[in-house]
Amino acid sequence: MPPQNTQSRQGPLLGLRVLEFASIGPGPHCAMLLADMGAEVLRIEREGGNGWPNPVVDRGRKRLTLDIRTQAGRERCLALAENADVLIEGFRPGVMERLGLGPEQVHACNPRLVYGRMTGWGQTGPLANSAGHDINYLAITGALAAIGGREGPAIPPLNLVGDFGGGSLYLAFGIMAALWERERSGQGQVIDAAIVDGVSSMMTFFAGLLPSGAISLERDRNLLSGAAPHYRCYTCADGRDISIGPLEPQFLAELMQRIDAPKSLRDGCNDPAQWLDQSERLAALFACRTQNEWCALLEGTDACFAPVLTLEEAAQHPHMLERGVYRDLNGVLHAAPAPRFSRTPGAIKDSVKDATGWD
Repeated sequence: MPPQNTQSRQGPLLGLRVLEFASIGPGPHCAMLLADMGAEVLRIEREGGNGWPNPVVDRGRKRLTLDIRTQAGRERCLALAENADVLIEGFRPGVMERLGLGPEQVHACNPRLVYGRMTGWGQTGPLANSAGHDINYLAITGALAAIGGREGPAIPPLNLVGDFGGGSLYLAFGIMAALWERERSGQGQVIDAAIVDGVSSMMTFFAGLLPSGAISLERDRNLLSGAAPHYRCYTCADGRDISIGPLEPQFLAELMQRIDAPKSLRDGCNDPAQWLDQSERLAALFACRTQNEWCALLEGTDACFAPVLTLEEAAQHPHMLERGVYRDLNGVLHAAPAPRFSRTPGAIKDSVKDATGWD
């Protein structure tokens, strides 16, 4: 039965009920995505929260404090699960079973429930019960080895690729797929969403190009890693950075023409043996003007250019402002719900503390 108080909610997932067990990283982010799209999310959290309070990622929930280690807490959770469509948990394998809230126990109460499990290593395998973080999951998939400079160790790309790219987004995709299948079967199922699986799936683009030699994952020869002179960042006269990425010949030609590069610079971008020399020469050229001067010359052209901005600056960029990508709510910067829908747009909603359950 859909929730009764839906007047303040909107989005394509209006009427979907999600029971979230508080965790950190990808689980809360996935719940935020669902809440942004209209789902009614009820978070079960322990006294004191999850240790990572985040007014942006934690938005759009009702929050209920329970001790799920007690019989009363377990029974309350099972009662809530009876009226939920989706459950999200991010504990190590076996924890929910020991609490009496595993898939078997919950499906006995609600066989239609989609049970989403978010971990780094997955529910099975030799490492399943080991501690880990984003950097470790990237390392084992082959993704981290390809990221970094020519020298020195690999560099973690924040925790965007693992926790959120291979984690929360794949969990959200799995939930939507399971809900679609439930429309035909009438049955819920368990989703084993592992960051190592999601990142490996994301690496298929590179795996597919390796046999043909179209790309290399060696950091000094990888077209997309920052080694190529025409796909990297440069520092300007004012110490600010810019990015260029004209991979296609026509876009590269436009960039070189607009920056008045000598012919010798225009001809060597396809030869990895010349990349280091070409990068140094382009670095000297871009260091002659400020970031704003390069923006005036290149932004909005087919030179594949953009300034490197801080998060606060990004929110004020004219393109981002016109699209409303960021919103300042009570002094906190929120990204708008994504993606965008023509008839049933999502919306940012406040979190409600000390909820009692479903309305």
